[in-house]
Order: sequence, then structure tokens, then C-alpha cells
Amino acid sequence: MLYKRFGRTELQMPVFSCGGMRYQYKWQDVTPAEIPTDNQENLEATIRRAVELGINHIETARFYGTSEMQLGKILPQFPREKLIIQTKVPPVADPQEFRNKFEKSLAYLQLDYVDLLGLHGINDAESLEYSITNGGCLEVAKQLQSEGKVRFIGFSTHGSTDIILQTINTNQFDYVNLHWYYINQINWSAIEAATKLDMGVFIISPSNKGGLLYEPPAKLVDLCAPLSPMVFNNLFCLSHPQVHTLSIGAAKPSDFDEHLKTLELLDHAAEILPPIISRLESEAINVLGEDWVKTWETNLPSWQETPGQINIRMILWLLNLALAYDMIEYGKMRYNLLVNGGSWFPGNRADNLDELDLRECLVNSPHADKIPQMLAKAQEILGGAEVKRLSQS
Repeated sequence: MLYKRFGRTELQMPVFSCGGMRYQYKWQDVTPAEIPTDNQENLEATIRRAVELGINHIETARFYGTSEMQLGKILPQFPREKLIIQTKVPPVADPQEFRNKFEKSLAYLQLDYVDLLGLHGINDAESLEYSITNGGCLEVAKQLQSEGKVRFIGFSTHGSTDIILQTINTNQFDYVNLHWYYINQINWSAIEAATKLDMGVFIISPSNKGGLLYEPPAKLVDLCAPLSPMVFNNLFCLSHPQVHTLSIGAAKPSDFDEHLKTLELLDHAAEILPPIISRLESEAINVLGEDWVKTWETNLPSWQETPGQINIRMILWLLNLALAYDMIEYGKMRYNLLVNGGSWFPGNRADNLDELDLRECLVNSPHADKIPQMLAKAQEILGGAEVKRLSQS
């Protein structure tokens, strides 16, 4: 395994982390007796395999259902100093509730402390305020730190780049968990800001939210050859020294195997990546047109400023991926989260276009005439039943 210094924490962080949201039994708390033996055995085998590989960073959260409870049956079997354990608790209006939820996490994990505590989901102004207000959740986290129950404090986010930058620039956090990968590089300025403050940078779900790369479409496989799309994406992310670790949301022990192929390629990323990136970019231009590829985002309104609160940028991005790379299943999954995604995935789908006049909000876009047609195409290709986030299921 390869390790990187995780910013100001000085932790030696493996470049792959074992994320804890795909192997647990349920997304709701249940009694220990309700957890099936085979599910628990699989989880424990997955953790043993991770540690055997040197992936000693185990990441979970209070609202990953039974994840913490199930981890609590295996983590105490390892030397504590050999592990880096992270859990995450959402910021809320009542700081005592935040503390209570953390104490529940610690009890489930059967540990005396966690190495990393993340304020989970600083996605909007309200959650940021809950975190940093006087006497708020960040202050509670620092109290827990002074009590020896937490070593370092960070935050996770699915929010806009502006919110992420605001949070980073408080300089109150040791690390950040955020989204950034080949198909979505919008948060690069946040990574740069975190780097300037010597924060650890953890990439959330690059293989799942980064494109459903466990089951990639054949066209994407061909474009990424000789690498698999998963290894290409890993190599792309880790070739940037500002990125310290990528979350592998392993569901079973063998899920690590494809990721490991990345390690031997890291020293050759400068030769391997450019031809693949060139093919991907050329194909997008071939399918979508150079002008659209280079300017589709120009002067788009925010979803709050759009009639019907349609998330135009998100929808066009998903349509581009579907058309250029056949990433239709990924597009459907993400598109149909709109409406139910809350601050994690805000705004609405384009299923009421006939009732809306978008002319005023698109007046500054170079593609004002084309965008309504593209939104209609997205609804046709990607629309379907609304879905919920995993934690809501």
C-alpha cells in the first residue's frame, strides 16, 4: 500500500480508504440479534482483507445504518494504534443532540476514541451555521477532542463549491471529504484552498458517485483502455498530489482487487493518462460538438434562480455523460434523485418544461435556444421514477 501525509493531521493515510456504506445490513438501526450471520461475516472478512492490504483507514458514519454497530464487533480485534477510524455526525441546531449522536457512534464502534470526526453534510448555509456558530457543533467536537475522544476534526460535504470554500476558509477543520473525480472536477478550487491550509483531502465515492464504475458501459470501457474506467479514474485522482485518499465503498473482500491495479501505475501516470483523456475529450466533442463542450456551462442560472427550480447545470452535465459515453444508467440514477435529494442533490428535474418559461433565466447563455431542447432530451432519456438516496431507503 502507498501512504500519503494527511495534511496537518500528520497521519500516514493509505491512498485507498475502506468506506463503510455498502457492506452493512440496513440503513436503519436494528438490534444486534437482527443482523444476519452471513452479512456480519462478510463485513468482517472485508475489514480483515482491507487491513491485510494496508488499508487501515476505516470510514463510517452515524447515519450509515448498522455500519457502526457491525464494525464494533470486529474493530476491537485489531491493535488500536494500527487503525485510523473515522465516523461522521451531522451538524444540527441542538449541539447536545450532536454530542449524544457521537457518543452513540463511539459506543457502537466499541472504541475509546476515533481518529477522525467529520461534521457530516455541511451542504448549505444552515448546516454551516449549525457547525460554526458560537456554542455550535464544531465547539462540541473540540470539547470531545479535549476529552480524548476525537483526535482530528473535519467535515464532509455534497454542497456547492461556494459552501465548501466558505467552510474550508474558516480554517477550523483538519480535513475535508468531498466529491472530485474525472467526470466532475468542479470542486478543484476547494481542493486547492484545502491544500493551502494543509488540510487532508479525502475523495468521496469516486467509483460509485464518480460514474457507477463497478459496472461501466462498454463504450466507456473502450475509451479508457488499456485501463478499466475504475483504474483510470483512480489514477487520474491520485496523480494530483493534493489528493490524499480515495474511498473504496467495498461491499465484499474482492472489491479491493481492481483498485489495487492502480498502485503499480502511479509512477507512470504522466505517460498513461494523456492518451486516455484525449480520447475521452475527443469523443465528447465528436458527439456533442466543440462549441457545446467548451461553453455549455457559461452563464447558467442557479437552480434557485430558475423557474420550477430546475437544476439546469446538473441535468445538462448528466445528459452530456449519457450522450458522449453511454453513461445512461448513471445519469438515470442521479437525475431521478432530483426532487428527493434535498441539500445533497438540490433542485428539480425537467419534467414540467411545458409549464415553464426559461427565456429570462437563460438570457446570458450562449445556448439559450438549445438548452430547453436539451432539457427535454434529458427528461426523455433519463426520466423515470423518482428515487431516494440510499439513506432514505
